[in-house]
Amino acid sequence: MSEPFDPTANCAYPGLSLRRPWTPAPLSAYRVIAFDMDSTLVAIETLDEMAALMGRGAEVAAITEAAMRGEISDYKQSLRERVALLAGMPQALADQVYDERLTLNPGAEELIGACKRAGLYCLLATGGFTCYTDRLRQRLGLDDVRANVLETRDGRLTGRLLPQPWGDICDGEEKKNKLLEVCARLGVAPEQAIAVGDGANDLPMMRAAGLSVGFHPKPAVRREADVTIEAGGLDRLLQLFTPG
Repeated sequence: MSEPFDPTANCAYPGLSLRRPWTPAPLSAYRVIAFDMDSTLVAIETLDEMAALMGRGAEVAAITEAAMRGEISDYKQSLRERVALLAGMPQALADQVYDERLTLNPGAEELIGACKRAGLYCLLATGGFTCYTDRLRQRLGLDDVRANVLETRDGRLTGRLLPQPWGDICDGEEKKNKLLEVCARLGVAPEQAIAVGDGANDLPMMRAAGLSVGFHPKPAVRREADVTIEAGGLDRLLQLFTPG
């Protein structure tokens, strides 16, 4: 890992910046960390990759990019439209995205490992799908997940999402709600939470957290995040904290 971050010498650490005054403290001063999945914890947009295997990649990717920039006001409807384009996709082909195309972003395992050693509760909150989050949860030892469920019938996707007890779609508001729910259940203040994301639908949970981190963020997130990581991996966040 790189040397600790010196907030008085920000220019000496290209690619890592702060929007507000920062007093270095141990990572254990926080109790929860919430991650977005696509383009944050993992290096791809899983829905775009699924669509690419169905020959609809460019069409879906354009909608995804606009949504992440905050240019689409109705995120839920945009997600439904993108998922509808996956109708008929064999579940085995969806699994192929995880097996052949999904890679973790650099530093993801190192950051999560450090958080777990420091006693933080690790949450994955995403507009992505449980066919990927379930495997990531097991792989990374995550404590909790909030994600969408793709409906399947006879081994193929129907192009619809299944409603869950908490609601119909995990969008930005639901990410925030899940983070606040976890904090309340653990008896910790939201100020003791870290939220890490890259796109506009991460902003609600980032605004609710005590420390917001934009990882290679879209402009909407870059304007608001307390910390931005523009170069290097997720583990660069650890430079902000003191040992112990």
